[in-house]
Amino acid sequence: MILKENNEMIGQCGLTMQNWEDKQVLEVGYLFQKAYWHQGYATEAAIACKEYAFHHLKADEVYSIIRDTNLPSQNVAKRNGMTLYGKFTKHYRGVDMPHLVFSVRRSH
Repeated sequence: MILKENNEMIGQCGLTMQNWEDKQVLEVGYLFQKAYWHQGYATEAAIACKEYAFHHLKADEVYSIIRDTNLPSQNVAKRNGMTLYGKFTKHYRGVDMPHLVFSVRRSH
């Protein structure tokens, strides 16, 4: 993500395939520099990615997989029309990291 006013890179947002429950799911993921949190950039970008997935990729459903402690990202997912779909724990370098899975289906 590049800020138009000054061409500064402020973060990233996009679609990736992620493993969840023994299948590949299309995820909307986002990560922004802290100075740009709470300004609507993540929500705007996440909605654009969701719309791209539905209208251009013809995806039926998209997901966001978020740490259970990351309330700001969970709120972005909710503003993106997503609801809590499931939970799981990632095991990374000996640490258990609970995650929440949000999703939204394309309206037909």
